[in-house]
Amino acid sequence: LQKVHVLPQTVLYIADAETFSGHEECHEQKKARKRNSKETAIALEKLLPKRCQVLGLVTPGIVVTPMGSSSNQPQEIEDGEAGFALLFPKIDGVKIQTFHFPKDLKNRVFDESKFAEAGLKNNPDLRVVLLFGYNSWKSGATRFLHQIVNPLNEKSIILAGGQVESFTSLTSENSNAQPSDACGVVGLAFSGPQVQSATVLLDQDVADERTAEAAMQRLKAANIPERNTVGFMFACVGRGYRHYKTKRNMEADAFRKFFPNVPLFGFFGHGEIGCDRIVTGNFVLRECNDVKDDLLHGYTTVMTLIHLGSTKPNQ
Repeated sequence: LQKVHVLPQTVLYIADAETFSGHEECHEQKKARKRNSKETAIALEKLLPKRCQVLGLVTPGIVVTPMGSSSNQPQEIEDGEAGFALLFPKIDGVKIQTFHFPKDLKNRVFDESKFAEAGLKNNPDLRVVLLFGYNSWKSGATRFLHQIVNPLNEKSIILAGGQVESFTSLTSENSNAQPSDACGVVGLAFSGPQVQSATVLLDQDVADERTAEAAMQRLKAANIPERNTVGFMFACVGRGYRHYKTKRNMEADAFRKFFPNVPLFGFFGHGEIGCDRIVTGNFVLRECNDVKDDLLHGYTTVMTLIHLGSTKPNQ
């Protein structure tokens, strides 16, 4: 952060559970673990401008391009400590907005009017929504995720993300409101006429280098501009080297082969959100089928490109 010369307006940081919460190994230390997470989150937030939107997630594993350089090789870090932060400055023509939908224990039906408040409905410039369910092990979590995803499953926007272990920061809310044992959904919404995006789904049948690269070819065919573009990989904890029979970094390497200048970030989680979907330069979706897309998956990987528009030569 000491080398940042442009103040960030929005920050997404993701760390694996060991890095963020320490090395507690038994349930009796759950309170200490939560306290440690809270202290770490507060320390990170203090490094950033007060008006900065911060979304922090904890996941079982990390996908990261070291130092954020597009020339570096992206790494799938399934074991050991790892984490990253993406710092988005103010970008002309692009609005990035955080949101949080906690599950209301009193009401079984989600109030969809909250979508408009978060910029997810009645927003003609909405292009991409990254969604992250948390505490998915809680009763009713899957049903609640369906209540959020299904109304947003429109052909005009990209939906991508997955199930994480927890979220630790969401500074757009009351700073005293800390994550609890309740379940819910957090995320980022990208709006703006210059934003372009595409996703592909690597299903359970994608289990070798050839089929992984075929999926990247589909993503390449979307013709999303690669300059000022970020790649995201949301994979199941059951994939990685276990799925590819001890061969590590298979999907990240396949991505880099076709997108050598696009940095890749993401995580290994407990369920994936996404499908084959492309919003092209004229913002007309190229649909892959005529039926409503199935967006919730297990044992899959979702690859996503988000293009934030062209910049002036001196930027």
